[in-house]
Amino acid sequence: MTVAILRQGEYLVASIQSDLTDAEVLELRDQLSERVGLYRARGIVVDVTAFDVIDSFVARSLGSIAVTARLRGADTVIVGIQPDVAIAMVQFDLNLEPLITALDLDEALRLLDGRTRGDGEDAR
Repeated sequence: MTVAILRQGEYLVASIQSDLTDAEVLELRDQLSERVGLYRARGIVVDVTAFDVIDSFVARSLGSIAVTARLRGADTVIVGIQPDVAIAMVQFDLNLEPLITALDLDEALRLLDGRTRGDGEDAR
């Protein structure tokens, strides 16, 4: 699997380096869920910048990652959706609602800081 999962303070950052197979997406979900408990992470950032396409399975799987993490006490932010990918997702009626998205890692960390510290910063 080509996903590095790093700790950034109380958050986990999963940086996907290439397109993943369906099995690898499910493996990522399981690893993130396990590490949320292991490291007591309060948030997860999933960087999908390397994705050339986000199909319906990947979109559902990202939602599954977020729900699984939420049940374990962590919020999830998806970052790096490329413009062409976003346009294709809209054309194929794939959306990541109610997932939180951000343009980049810095914005994602600010969003997570606001959510975990309770200052009420709204998510997208």
